[in-house]
Amino acid sequence: MKLNRTQWASVTAVVLALLFAGGAVTVASADRDGAAPATPTAESADAGFARDMAVHHQQAVEMSFIVRDRTKDEEVRRLAYDIANTQANQRGMLFGWLDMWGLPKVQSGVAPMTWMGMGHDMGGEDGELMPGMATRAELDQLRKASGREAEVLYLKLMTEHHKGGIHMAEGCAERCVPGIERDLAQGMADAQQSEIKLMADMLKARGAAA
Repeated sequence: MKLNRTQWASVTAVVLALLFAGGAVTVASADRDGAAPATPTAESADAGFARDMAVHHQQAVEMSFIVRDRTKDEEVRRLAYDIANTQANQRGMLFGWLDMWGLPKVQSGVAPMTWMGMGHDMGGEDGELMPGMATRAELDQLRKASGREAEVLYLKLMTEHHKGGIHMAEGCAERCVPGIERDLAQGMADAQQSEIKLMADMLKARGAAA
């Protein structure tokens, strides 16, 4: 069954409400036990994931808005809307946690993915790009494309973007403190894996390989 935009927005709202409710229960349980949950440090996996995934999500939102202006295909435009809406909401949550923890949204002098032991492996002409992120040249190519060309390029770029996001989300699921953020990370990994399968089918329908 395909959901329209309003239904997708409703589903997203319910998911966010459940996540926040889960967080409230965790805090309430800690209070009853007489111990407040520990606040993550700037160097923790929790904070590193929040900062890096927020940046990663921002590019997914950007690419989704670009392709919505470059094609009239409703299937691709609907997928782009869903990805932009979901990842913008999640990005807001990640920044909200950093604010709540009193931690900066940007940590100068620290390479992305350092919390996963990967910071030293990145670099190149586009700077310290995280796995799966599109280069400036690829984004420019997407902006110039139109119709089927734009659809195929977007689906390929977003597939790689999701693969990088899954890698990072699974890193948090392994390293972050048990609780709402780690649960969200696992949910991201599961949802993006499903979208990769959907995009593979969409590429095949357009005569392109995943």
